[in-house]
Amino acid sequence: MSSEGSTPGPEVASPQARIQQDVRPPRMYRVVLHNDDYTSMDFVVDVLISVFHKPAAEATRIMLDVHRQGHGVCGTYIPDVARTKAGEVRRRARKQQFPLRCTCEPA
Repeated sequence: MSSEGSTPGPEVASPQARIQQDVRPPRMYRVVLHNDDYTSMDFVVDVLISVFHKPAAEATRIMLDVHRQGHGVCGTYIPDVARTKAGEVRRRARKQQFPLRCTCEPA
């Protein structure tokens, strides 16, 4: 019997096509600094410039958000990068004996 006149069966996706369909971008996380009564504003600006690579004007604006609103968003990153940056902030704060809190939260 010839296959030319028959009705084709359901299409089966190639393994490559199935892999591409299953790939999703990672969930993003915000890195947030929280205000306290002891950490200096200069230290916060320095961290924003050195860890998050913010220009001085933007670092100052974020620092003022932290000071006035109680928190400020430093950036949005994939989970591993967000955790690494938050950990670096905490490490630097401990080294300078500041209680600065830095957290990651889903964006």
